[in-house]
Amino acid sequence: MFKVDLSKKVVAITGAGGIICSEFAKEMAKNGAKVALLDINYDAAKKYADEIGENALAVKCNCLDKQSIIDAKKEINEKFGAVNFLINGAGGNNPRASTDNETMTPDLEGVKDFFALEESGLKFVFDLNITSAFLVTQVFATDMIKTGGNIINVSSMNAYRPLTKIPAYSAAKAGISNFTQWLAVHFAPCGIRCNAIAPGFFVTNQNRALLFNEDGTPTARTGKILNATPMKKFGEISDLLGALLWLSDDEASGFVTGTVIPIDGGFSAYSGV
Repeated sequence: MFKVDLSKKVVAITGAGGIICSEFAKEMAKNGAKVALLDINYDAAKKYADEIGENALAVKCNCLDKQSIIDAKKEINEKFGAVNFLINGAGGNNPRASTDNETMTPDLEGVKDFFALEESGLKFVFDLNITSAFLVTQVFATDMIKTGGNIINVSSMNAYRPLTKIPAYSAAKAGISNFTQWLAVHFAPCGIRCNAIAPGFFVTNQNRALLFNEDGTPTARTGKILNATPMKKFGEISDLLGALLWLSDDEASGFVTGTVIPIDGGFSAYSGV
């Protein structure tokens, strides 16, 4: 992995108790950044912060509670100074907003179809992905208005091509990509760049049960995913880090803003024929 100089960066990362964003924190710290790992699960964030060492701070934060975000920012400011880099990684799906069937089958009993999806699930998924990014950016970008900064959002393949069964998550991630472009335009006069990384299919704690059976064999959904991925494999977290470092480097990507970068083994490019 190549190196960049992030010694002047103070980075706040939400969802940092998860697999992907904890690796983002580790990589940025390796390149000199001071990193604050924000998560509602403090123990998870603390575990990774302890692995990183003195340049890391674990902060308990509910990204849907603005006062909690304000308190988190205050803690980071007191420890590291002003935040000039934000990664909006908090997000996810919920079973209440997922169907059992890929397509509608009338009169099929015992199946949770589109009409059975719960309103509370839809709102939860939108809040977890969209509202959290909105509120966190509102709070942390105040540190960047006069000095410039960098914001990276975590989008998804769902933003390019909605996947079956998860309508709320697909729509929410499409919203993240759109919000990324909006922020890029809005903050351009302030010297704040805003981009997004859109991972393809990676095995995480959230999707493991969808991709593999309890005995470790691949599910039918895994077969479909790999058939639609020209490189015929799942991504490794390390595959995301090069793009992260490139977007982090103001010299290498200083004219890059408003982009959503797919890292997907060709999934978004493949038509199926």
